[in-house]
Amino acid sequence: MELRQLAYAVAVADEGGFGRAADRLGIVQSAVSQQVMRLERELGVILFDRSTRRVRPTAAGERLLPEARAVLAAADRTRRVAAEIAAGAEGVLRLGAVHGPGDRLYDVLSALSDLAPQLRVRLTRAAPPERLAQVRSGTLDAAFVRGPAAVPGLELLPLWSDPLYAALPAGHPAAALDPLRPADLRDLPLRLAPRARNPPFHDLITAAWQAADLGTPVTGPPFTTLRETLTEIADDAPSWTVLYRVSDLPPVPRIAYRPLAGLTVTTSLAVRSGPPPPALRRLLEAVHRSSAPTKPSPATGTGR
Repeated sequence: MELRQLAYAVAVADEGGFGRAADRLGIVQSAVSQQVMRLERELGVILFDRSTRRVRPTAAGERLLPEARAVLAAADRTRRVAAEIAAGAEGVLRLGAVHGPGDRLYDVLSALSDLAPQLRVRLTRAAPPERLAQVRSGTLDAAFVRGPAAVPGLELLPLWSDPLYAALPAGHPAAALDPLRPADLRDLPLRLAPRARNPPFHDLITAAWQAADLGTPVTGPPFTTLRETLTEIADDAPSWTVLYRVSDLPPVPRIAYRPLAGLTVTTSLAVRSGPPPPALRRLLEAVHRSSAPTKPSPATGTGR
């Protein structure tokens, strides 16, 4: 049984004859007659009464033609869904997300929802090395990553850049400066998560210190949670940490936020090499649509 045979039978029923059905289908009448007869032989029933001038469905035809219409409608739906998936409008997009993504990512996902309402997004949060490994293995379709992170077999598509801020004790002399330079923080211990969590971020800070002939930053206790780290910076021995300016951050008593001069971090989309599939093209379009300038407040990125 072929879909075209069902379509021919439905056309004969609708038009009341093989000739008119052939005209509607744009084919010769003999082709319609032959395919309908083959369908009847396969089904073992006669679908049409051909004894009158106007061809009419038999009792078997009356029973089976609605089923034929249902099959054709299901086939049309299947084609439409397949076309939408091929266009990136449906399916599941598996994305690796950064910790503390801020408003930008939420704006992108909102724009993507407007562009492709039927496309489901599944977010996975993990450390940058794990995110990149999952993209490379195919577990994720793409991942948001901050900073340079060249990985064989992957491409990094730059999306946007965020300025870096220092969070330091409000009573420290450097808090009176705006912006801050590495030399202003040379004696304050820097609190970051372990380098293995985000090597490019650590390397960015180290490179800025080395460019200022300061060697490497003085390290302090590791970054834990945002609230705990900021509380300890305010209340314990003076230290500082680095934040991305990506979204609002509740004010913390005795903490000052100051921009780090000339230091920004780029968020990129890590994808496997080659032309991006349709769903990723939709995502990139959503990034473009949501790239209007914003005025965010500092929020944590802290090398995670």
